[in-house]
Amino acid sequence: MRIPCVVKHICEKKIHMSTLFSPLKIKNIELKNRIVVSPMCEYSSTDGFANDWHLVHLGSFATGGAGMIITEAMAVSPEGRITFADLGLYKDEHIEKLKQITGFIKAQGAVAGTQLAHAGRKASHRQPWVGGKQIPSNQPDGWKSVSASNIPFTEGEEAPVALDKAGIEKVKADFKAATVRAVAAGFEVIELHGAHGYLINQFLSPFSNKRTDEYGGSFENRIRFLLEIIDEVKQVWPEENLLFVRISATEWVEGGWNADDSVALANILKNKGVDLIDCSTGGNIPNVKIPLTPGYQVEFATKIKKESGILTGAVGLITEAQQANDIIENEQADLVFMAREMLRDPHFALRAAHELGEDVKWPVQYERAKWSN
Repeated sequence: MRIPCVVKHICEKKIHMSTLFSPLKIKNIELKNRIVVSPMCEYSSTDGFANDWHLVHLGSFATGGAGMIITEAMAVSPEGRITFADLGLYKDEHIEKLKQITGFIKAQGAVAGTQLAHAGRKASHRQPWVGGKQIPSNQPDGWKSVSASNIPFTEGEEAPVALDKAGIEKVKADFKAATVRAVAAGFEVIELHGAHGYLINQFLSPFSNKRTDEYGGSFENRIRFLLEIIDEVKQVWPEENLLFVRISATEWVEGGWNADDSVALANILKNKGVDLIDCSTGGNIPNVKIPLTPGYQVEFATKIKKESGILTGAVGLITEAQQANDIIENEQADLVFMAREMLRDPHFALRAAHELGEDVKWPVQYERAKWSN
């Protein structure tokens, strides 16, 4: 008997479920879908403290159906902040408000993560909406920045102090202490920020790392700082929790860190127990031409995934439900990290489910607004 087209269409929809809304279990933590809210700096903090802006900002993504929400870069020390208005995890008093935020995220069925970071030579700047310029260290709200070498990010900026051995040990200890606080605050995922020209990235890149000791020169030496931070973090981070690392998979310039370096690093990180690589690009060298097209960084997540076997997250101008679904469907990455589109539509995941024909659970308070598929 011939199946009427309407019935056939419904059957096909049920059989061919969207992979974007398939769960992903890593260790014992299960994400209800593959949509991750990427870290996005809000520059809305005083002395590193989260406040109601962060609760509502991050909470809206949780009510909006995302599987995982990662906070903006959380500075591991005051001098590790990009601006004086960054979030931080460098004192115990920061924990209380963050615990409220993670509790709300979990209550909506999402996984709460945080990104631990140190800005290095990109520290001590103004917020973007007031120009984003570096604040000299002798001015109010400014401080002396540090880096792998004493090379400023852009010409005319105050040069950073090259970290000595004691300085490197302090940064490692700061990451470890921040991890302890992240546990107390209720986070189940930590992402170490090794991308976008911040301190870890400054050590990885041959353009910003001109050291002649065991932290500079060869590939093995330049990745040492990151590996030692991971060792410190893993001493206090529960085994059942997840550890991600964000990298800039290429610097988009000849002679810089490239995709093959990223694959080599991914193989090492996988063996060290890192669960996923969040694959971004650029940020360490100013005025680089980057081909900004939809999904322009996905290829790096795919290459790293296929050549190392580690889980990867894709990021970069991913704005549509079908586009995100195709990335997961075609096994180009395991998770899709979204940022600007989430600012436009914090409930992107609910809308994406509708567009892909999925019936997902909504907050009961919002159910009357559900689309009918």
